[in-house]
Amino acid sequence: MNIKMICLGAMALSMVTGSALAGSSKGTSALDDPAKMKPFYTDSGMKTMVSNDAFTRAWKALTPEDQTAMRTACADEVKNANPTNTHPEFCSSVKLIGGS
Repeated sequence: MNIKMICLGAMALSMVTGSALAGSSKGTSALDDPAKMKPFYTDSGMKTMVSNDAFTRAWKALTPEDQTAMRTACADEVKNANPTNTHPEFCSSVKLIGGS
């Protein structure tokens, strides 16, 4: 009976650890990828957003997987709102064009 509990506990721990490591394999959020975010900003420091029309064109140019990853990252930022959120303007623009 004890060996069964130990084995089940070890298996559960390995599943939790494996899924945590799989989630962190990319390192950062989809919103932190400069190559994907560059079309949405007018400056190299990525502080000034492009116009709404240009934003929509850049959004439609993304692959569906990238759009989903960005929507998810924006939803995570909204859920975990704090002063360090770095993409509130971008995420509100995504929401305006129906991205969330």
